[in-house]
Amino acid sequence: MNLHISIFIISLLCSIYLPSTAQQQKPNIVFILADDLGIGDIGPYGQEKIKTPNLDKLASRGMRFENFYSGTSVCAPSRSALMTGQHTGHTYIRGNKEIQPEGQEPLADSITTVAMLLKKAGYTTGAFGKWGLGMVGTSGDPLKKGFDEFYGYNCQRQSHRYYPTHLWHNTEKIVLEGNDLQQKIHYAPELIQQKTLAFIEANQQKPFFLFVPTVLPHAELAGPNDEFYQQYSASFPETAHKGNDYGPNATVPGYASVEKPRATFAAMISRLDHYVGEIVDKLEQLGLSDNTLIIFTSDNGAHREGGADPQFFNSSAGLKGYKRDLYEGGIKVPMLAVWPGKISPASTTPHLAAFWDVLPTLAEASGISTPDFTDGISIFPTLTGKGKQHKHQYLYWEFHEDGGRQAVRADNWKLVRLKVKDGSQTTEELYNLKDDPTESNNIIRKHGEIAKKLGKYIDEAHRESPIFPLIKQ
Repeated sequence: MNLHISIFIISLLCSIYLPSTAQQQKPNIVFILADDLGIGDIGPYGQEKIKTPNLDKLASRGMRFENFYSGTSVCAPSRSALMTGQHTGHTYIRGNKEIQPEGQEPLADSITTVAMLLKKAGYTTGAFGKWGLGMVGTSGDPLKKGFDEFYGYNCQRQSHRYYPTHLWHNTEKIVLEGNDLQQKIHYAPELIQQKTLAFIEANQQKPFFLFVPTVLPHAELAGPNDEFYQQYSASFPETAHKGNDYGPNATVPGYASVEKPRATFAAMISRLDHYVGEIVDKLEQLGLSDNTLIIFTSDNGAHREGGADPQFFNSSAGLKGYKRDLYEGGIKVPMLAVWPGKISPASTTPHLAAFWDVLPTLAEASGISTPDFTDGISIFPTLTGKGKQHKHQYLYWEFHEDGGRQAVRADNWKLVRLKVKDGSQTTEELYNLKDDPTESNNIIRKHGEIAKKLGKYIDEAHRESPIFPLIKQ
């Protein structure tokens, strides 16, 4: 056979059977979002009572952020900020607004998500866990917001039960036989984890975006009496928590009683850690690790519902506040990132970043142009050490319950506004986080000009929403 013809045939076969260079270079993306996990709940951020060996290993293999913030201090709006790349002064969903009989206020048709951008760029996309941004069939259905596959709780109210009556697989309602709010047969996190691993297996030959918004360790405090629980069952002093038990009077949003809430909570975090380890192991088994960016974080600070005891576990790592607060303990969250060959192992960064930076970061990592609508700034240069890292002038948050709250951080200064829905009741607090990271000393009287400057940032950042009004007219 002529040499030139042989070379042509070999080249043709390679073009058919081998992925293109661009395809090979496009990284897989695994984004794991814990639910109500405090920054101090895991080993990389100082947890001493709960074992998290897989997350410890993840931190040793990649980068740990010291100043990373969630979208806000409660579920739906924080996830909206993550998905849309916009802070809560701009993002479509600003609060937890329930829709009956199931679901939350849906993202509008006009809203573009990071999953939609990645899908358009050739990614296969899957979400496994808790959605909370629009019921099946609405404009916020995950299948309409960029995901090829969804499995889990569509409604965050339903996710208050770890033995739910049903889950959703795309548009199909999966009834969990035996789970009738009286019996506890099928533990939802385990079902969701199996679907998560199956997605990786099924899509190993093409670039994928795997979003894992796990419900762990959100209340209720519940789980099987297995090795995760047994390792803590005699570890802590306990006071039983009385809740809304499974049985004839059980309601969907209730939290069940728990005999040993501390042991149960610790077991749930160790289970979460184990699931992270299984995801990492699956990537390694399939030879995907070197071309996969893994990010782990939480949607807000630690919760106190259902018998949880964040003070005992130092879940806020000494910071002030918990879930629903705009103090540091309510919005400062863990952030670990691993990408072999791109992110330096065992590294840390003080860079100031937040959920709305995720969209432009993943866009840059996958070679997509950053859209104009985002409030975020890509942290790709921080992750890889390549290029100039641009910084925010300020970060902004708002919270619509408890009279309304707003907060802004600019450099080391932070201003918190309380009771903003009624101007006659509004108060302000100013903190220097460098000197006072626990927000113990309100110094607004000493630094009125700084407070005024930060107040202007708040006024600039908030765009009033007809769906989620904040400012009383």
